[in-house]
Amino acid sequence: MNVLIAGAGRLGTQIAQVLSAAHNAVTLVDTDEDRLAALEGRVPVRLMAGDACEPALLERSGALTADLLIATTGDDEDNLVISLLAKRQFAVPRVAARVNEADNAWLFDDRWGVDVAVPSATPLISLIEEATGATDTVALLRLSKAGVEVIETAITRQSRTAGRALGDVVLPEGTVVATIVRDGQPTVPDPAERLRPGDELLVVSHTATEQEIHAAFQ
Repeated sequence: MNVLIAGAGRLGTQIAQVLSAAHNAVTLVDTDEDRLAALEGRVPVRLMAGDACEPALLERSGALTADLLIATTGDDEDNLVISLLAKRQFAVPRVAARVNEADNAWLFDDRWGVDVAVPSATPLISLIEEATGATDTVALLRLSKAGVEVIETAITRQSRTAGRALGDVVLPEGTVVATIVRDGQPTVPDPAERLRPGDELLVVSHTATEQEIHAAFQ
């Protein structure tokens, strides 16, 4: 899929990491150039600086060829404007938008170009599953017809991998760690990164089962 994500905050970055690890072409847009600079070279996606509420910026970012647009900014008004432009001006087939304030949820429907409205408290896996609704769901999430799955696992104090470097963990063939969520913040995986109790890992695999992934880390 060609995916356009507006908002490079924690949520937008996590989604970008997962979808790019599953071999989707992802463009991440944000107004904060410093935030994008911090992601440069650390996240395998195309980064675009600018306001996604501007049609010209959306067009430069690839809205005309996008299969999916996800508006994940922290501002509901921006998410609605972005969704409306995506659907009405660029005919993006599927548009998902984050709802930050519950009182605004009633606005997030087809009148504003929103196919999928996702409350801010929705777990990441569920959000991606909703956003990519055209894909087949198997286990937690199947991201492509090739059978790419995203599996969530956590490191506990009892995990034998706690304290070990990520690069020392033997993973099944065709498996990569897309992101490590630590203290609520996504961390770009680095082989030297030592796993800690409380870490949540999002693992992308073409071949491994959920049980095999859990076994590798526990």
